[in-house]
Amino acid sequence: QVQFVESGGGLVQPGGSLTLSCVTSGVPLEYTSVGWFRQAPGKEREGVSCISHLTGSTYYADSVKDRFTITKDLARNSVYLQMNNLKPEDTAVYYCAEDKYLGDFDCANPDDFTNWGQGTLVAIAS
Repeated sequence: QVQFVESGGGLVQPGGSLTLSCVTSGVPLEYTSVGWFRQAPGKEREGVSCISHLTGSTYYADSVKDRFTITKDLARNSVYLQMNNLKPEDTAVYYCAEDKYLGDFDCANPDDFTNWGQGTLVAIAS
């Protein structure tokens, strides 16, 4: 059974940092590209960051470039999202998911991903 489980969310002040974890099972992470997405209240789900298993390339939405970093740890079957200098507009439920197309994905398109986790809430407020 394939599972993606997110954790690490919480309430932080603007300018603070959080690291989200996505623990995977049932898929070989070395052959799986993974994306982080978020959905704020009343908004559509949007791509935040992805990492390709083919090239190791990373992708970031413009809104998070230079603030967020995606990494993976094959030994722990985990993908992480380090988030720095958090802003109120980063408030959302964050999800990780598996690329459907074996590396040929559009990080901005949630429809290219499957096996969504349950999400973890990130709230940025003073």
